[in-house]
Amino acid sequence: MHAPQSELPRRTAAIVAELRARAPRVHCITNAVAQAFTANMLLAAGAVPSMTIASDEVAAFTASAGALLVNLGTFDSERRQAAETAIAAATEKKIPWVLDPVFIDRSPGRAEFAKRLVARKPTAMRLNAAEFRALTGQAPESDALMRFARETGIVVGRTGETDRVTDGVRFAAIENGDPLMGRVTAMGCAASALAAACLAVENDALVATAAALLAFGVAGEIAAASASGPGTFAAAMLDALHNLTSKDILARARVT
Repeated sequence: MHAPQSELPRRTAAIVAELRARAPRVHCITNAVAQAFTANMLLAAGAVPSMTIASDEVAAFTASAGALLVNLGTFDSERRQAAETAIAAATEKKIPWVLDPVFIDRSPGRAEFAKRLVARKPTAMRLNAAEFRALTGQAPESDALMRFARETGIVVGRTGETDRVTDGVRFAAIENGDPLMGRVTAMGCAASALAAACLAVENDALVATAAALLAFGVAGEIAAASASGPGTFAAAMLDALHNLTSKDILARARVT
């Protein structure tokens, strides 16, 4: 980052406060499994979600939103068409959008569609190591992440045990989170939605994406401390994000 990595926790706290103050709308084209959890996570963070994929209204919902999420978790024809329509509306209105290429490592057709969407220039992309490898044919190491971001102009947030975020020049590694986050479906989808929400209130796409992953990771740690398993963790995660304070972020952030 141009500013020291130590600035990210402070900027994250400010972005979280801005989300609550401005309540941006985030339109989500996401998979059927993730919809309710994603919507509730956005509400917990202070944003306002919408989820329609109807052909006669998706453009209008997108055009009036502060950001767009395109998640490929459910790869049916209706969602593919909705994604194309929503991206066109976002591009026309200069609305930031996030691509989450879910499971492209398991489906060649899905991977090809994701590559087409990458060419449409999402503002940011949140994906895991296997998805990055399927998209680029490269190992998901820091140099490859930075090269891809630099060549495409897309901020890359590769999540895992350590989250890595880059715009091709700046780089941040975030070590916050908890293993229980991998035991609840749609957790990654919700993280991508939070990145979109942060992009709605922060013009620096790298800072917005890193802030979303840092806030999400800190909330995950807080939730895990009171959870007895995945079921209670899912509810605790909503509460932790809703109640997240600047003090929590500044005290717990582990960023390099």
